[in-house]
Amino acid sequence: MYFQKKRCIAMLLAGGQGSRLKVLTENTAKPAVPFGGKYRIIDFPLSNCVNSDIDTVGILTQYQPLELNEYIGNGQPWGLNKSHCCAQILPPYARSKKSEWYKGTANAIYQNIPFIERFDPEYVLILSGDHIYKMDYAAMIAFHEKTGADCTIAVRDVPLSEASRFGIMNTYEDGTIYEFEEKPKHPKSTSASMGIYVFKWSILRQFLIADEEDPNSSNDFGKNVIPALLASGHKLMAFAFDGYWKDVGTIDSLWEANMELLGKEPAFDIRGDINSRIYARNNALPPSYIDVGAVTANSFIAEGSEIYGTVRHSIISTGCFVGKEAIVEDSVVMPGVTIESGAIVRHAILGENSRICRGAVVGGKFSPDEKKEISVTQKGAVIEANAVLKPGEMV
Repeated sequence: MYFQKKRCIAMLLAGGQGSRLKVLTENTAKPAVPFGGKYRIIDFPLSNCVNSDIDTVGILTQYQPLELNEYIGNGQPWGLNKSHCCAQILPPYARSKKSEWYKGTANAIYQNIPFIERFDPEYVLILSGDHIYKMDYAAMIAFHEKTGADCTIAVRDVPLSEASRFGIMNTYEDGTIYEFEEKPKHPKSTSASMGIYVFKWSILRQFLIADEEDPNSSNDFGKNVIPALLASGHKLMAFAFDGYWKDVGTIDSLWEANMELLGKEPAFDIRGDINSRIYARNNALPPSYIDVGAVTANSFIAEGSEIYGTVRHSIISTGCFVGKEAIVEDSVVMPGVTIESGAIVRHAILGENSRICRGAVVGGKFSPDEKKEISVTQKGAVIEANAVLKPGEMV
């Protein structure tokens, strides 16, 4: 089979378990978790690739891959199914004697060197599949090329109080990285790595092989490959990004990111213009029905839903039902959820195809100065009639 040479291809790390999302990822890979009414988390980096004219993407899966594999399919929703394009699912490499799990982010790319070499790229873009943001990767690649870097790392400024949670890049004024600190107790700067890298493929290939041969390596980009590049004198540059970016790795951050879509001037404008459109796979659904007696305010209501009750400051995903006299406030309702008449849902995330039966209460109110306690239901959970799921509880 002939493979067209590419200037740059993307490798999307989408095998994470996402254990901090608890019941939401017990049977679902983190990148496949629904977001924003009609999307999945993985839609964001995939759409960023398409909008940045990167048409070849290897998607590395591992934990609970079935749903994610089915969702991506042949890449058609993102326009990656044409003759010159590719959206390729890459599970852990099956060797002659045994299959081997991806041991770390660097090992995952190492196992797929044969896939990358099919396209003989000049550059390889490494992405994570579990962040919410819009980014022009083409601008980052142009910066990488202009500066003659061997590796360019996307960074964003974070508050000093939060810097210890990130890999921190210490740079000169021109953006040259002279030191990398992994979650330092006393950070010297606030330039945090976003886990987005552009490499010269010829350089990266050498270091992946060397890293694999090191029995003491964790096979991780941040812990091993990036420090090794620096130690060997290669040129690393920091590419500053000042747009919206959210790691939705916890229940609180997932809820916050959904809420930040709402309002006249949202923190993150998911709609945007045609050049930053987010694409998703959705089966054709009829328009949503909003009953004459329904009350809706400051909410997203995706197609195929029926609303008879009250919905305020919430995300209602595709194919949901909210019955008469039901109240949904400050909540994220994932696809296919049924909320029966008289049920009350506040400050909650309801997993796909959950059923909140008549008169049940999920979650509760909290004031701005109180600690958030988000109630969560697992995919397919049923809260029986008149039952109560207290704030912060999970089913």
